[in-house]
Amino acid sequence: MTASTLSSDSRAQRAASLTGTALSSESFDQLLLSQTPLIDVRAESEFAAGHIPGSINLPILNDEERSLVGTCYKQRGQDAAIELGNELVNGASRTQRIAAWQHCIDAHDGALITCFRGGLRSKTAQAWLADAGVDIVRVDGGFKALRTHLLNATQRIAANKSLIIVGGKTGSGKTHLINALTESVDLEGLANHRGSAFGRRASLQPAQVVFENRLGIALLQREQNPSPTLFLEDESRAIGSISLPLELHRAMTQAPIVSIEESLEFRVETILNDYIVGNLHDFINDDQTTAAQRFEDSLLGSLDRIRKRLGNERHAAVSRIMHSAISHDNDLDQHREWITLLLTDYYDPMYAYQMEKKASRVVFRGNSDAFLSWAKAIDN
Repeated sequence: MTASTLSSDSRAQRAASLTGTALSSESFDQLLLSQTPLIDVRAESEFAAGHIPGSINLPILNDEERSLVGTCYKQRGQDAAIELGNELVNGASRTQRIAAWQHCIDAHDGALITCFRGGLRSKTAQAWLADAGVDIVRVDGGFKALRTHLLNATQRIAANKSLIIVGGKTGSGKTHLINALTESVDLEGLANHRGSAFGRRASLQPAQVVFENRLGIALLQREQNPSPTLFLEDESRAIGSISLPLELHRAMTQAPIVSIEESLEFRVETILNDYIVGNLHDFINDDQTTAAQRFEDSLLGSLDRIRKRLGNERHAAVSRIMHSAISHDNDLDQHREWITLLLTDYYDPMYAYQMEKKASRVVFRGNSDAFLSWAKAIDN
């Protein structure tokens, strides 16, 4: 059984068998791969800025309380800050927070507790729970140590894996192919963005730190497999508002490339299904009352982002067809028309120019089916 398939019972037994009250860095791979639940007691804004995927935010000090304690610490020192914290979280408020942690522990077997550095806040929460008759292990070094562990894993695996970059003209279905392979990581999926001017989704992208943590865990999972190969989609360093780690992107720019070659009709249908039908479905699921307007704003806003590169004349032509498609209840034939125009007049020439500079790195050309057969035969 691999670490990634540990059951909740196994996680609970592992946590219960620890001899100390803190989980050391030697067990971080197992912790992250088994998706062990983490109770993160940092304040809400800290959690939003970055956390380990799957963590549950139950602060010991909320944002306002943390600000007051932080000011006290700067002005009067640690002892005064601790005293103020105990005053702010006392009586009913402390009882409520302990109850929330207990409920979470009951609902998530093997849960661990953490704060930023695994210090005062998680130790305090651990002590309060112990007073209530509940034992829980905290993460030694806290979120900061786990994040460092994941950043180091990304660097190591990017250097050790044999990367193969999946390229191809816009609409070739590269992301679908990445997800059809076992030895791959979907960077756009982790970033919640399709990687182009039209790539925004109904839901927001994660914080940069959250993306980096997701990526580190995904790479750790791939490291468990014996294959030396890792397929990644051809990306610029930026995927929407997210930046790929420099070391990984640098390795990607030097790796072999495969070029997926599909017909224009195939590519138009792929874009129609992914960017129009799929996006509209996402917006409806997200908020049905404003879905149509938000979808329209997203689509037209995406077009405006490439206005300068398109030029006024081409922008006006595409905009006219796009407006008509939207106003006619998202007429799919009219959507196909502007997609075809953008591909032939804008995206295809840009791709051809970029591929000229990468031609020496191309190791395979063919359609999706041929590529999947080639990819699956590499390690056999």
